[in-house]
Amino acid sequence: MKTIEKASTTVSTEKVEASSSRRKFFKKAGTVAVAAPLAGFPMISVAQSPVVLKMQGAWGANDIFNEMAQQYVAKVNEMAGGRLRIDYLTAGSVVKPFEVTDAVSNGVLDAGHTVAVYWYGKSKVASLFGSGPVTGANAEQTLGWIQKGGGIELYDQLLQELKLNIKGFFAFPMPVQPFGWFKNMPPQNGKEMVGYKYRTVGLAADMLQEMGMKVTQLPGGEIVPAMERGVIDAFEYNNPTSDRRFGAQDVAKYYSMGSFHQAMEFFEIVFNKTKYNALAPDLQAILKYAAEAASSSNTWTAQDNYSRDLQELIVKDKVRVVRTPKAIFEAQLAAWDKISARLEAADPFFKKVAESQKAWARRVAYYGFLNDADYKAAYEHVFKTKLPF
Repeated sequence: MKTIEKASTTVSTEKVEASSSRRKFFKKAGTVAVAAPLAGFPMISVAQSPVVLKMQGAWGANDIFNEMAQQYVAKVNEMAGGRLRIDYLTAGSVVKPFEVTDAVSNGVLDAGHTVAVYWYGKSKVASLFGSGPVTGANAEQTLGWIQKGGGIELYDQLLQELKLNIKGFFAFPMPVQPFGWFKNMPPQNGKEMVGYKYRTVGLAADMLQEMGMKVTQLPGGEIVPAMERGVIDAFEYNNPTSDRRFGAQDVAKYYSMGSFHQAMEFFEIVFNKTKYNALAPDLQAILKYAAEAASSSNTWTAQDNYSRDLQELIVKDKVRVVRTPKAIFEAQLAAWDKISARLEAADPFFKKVAESQKAWARRVAYYGFLNDADYKAAYEHVFKTKLPF
């Protein structure tokens, strides 16, 4: 009996030791199996740090354009699902508004929210991608040229020729920019424009200089101080909301609506091309298509705010809002003819881009004119009023 009990005890001890060894083996093997993918190939469930892009706008802190820029940023950040994030800064946070393009190209900034006319000093062709000579097409139709009519390919060619390390997209076909703000009754014809010290940007400056104005190019935040110091005595910026927010109504009381000087313009959303090319294709697509989505939300934001602030300017601020006279429009067209002819003769690439734009406008604007309803007549009918313009 004693021998049997000893043998039984020995067998039992061997089973326990074997079981314990197996548990240790599988525990160790399991640890190795988990550790291996973490070391070499991160699992999807492991949190990754997002790619962060620093974007600066060309707009003052209170400008509605910052809200529009942030609509783009919000769309990108939401769609990127934590893999990419844009951090947005207002004008002057890193560089001045007119310096955004160079800062992005040089890598000082990763991205910028601006307009092409702010760098037209590098090439006057840049103005054709915002506020160039009028063609008969409106801003929405001209943005169609950029997206579908060969414009974006010409834009990329311009960037390459200027050695700008940039990838750019366009958004928001802006409503026609008003002729602007005057201390007294605005000029009624081309002759009365001569001698005005006026603020604008891009090729609009060339056109208005052709008409006899003395033009100064300034970012939005410098306009009111320049008006107060007498550096300028008239100006345009962009729209009733932006103008009212920076205090245009405090330095002038006449607001002339409608003009050909900047009849079509768009936001330019730019990225450092090296950083853009390093992104995964799906993140590149998000940056591209978020611009198209923001184009719509920017348009709705403009409709809501611009119309409301125009009424505030009239009712609350006692600004005398008038329609720019037909004689001014005619004089502007004549000036554009001279500017365009000179630039096309001097620069073959300018001519190439302008001809592409005009070919698109000839077809697309014709369709629009032929098909558009008389919305003004409908407005007057519905609201039982005769508009004074």
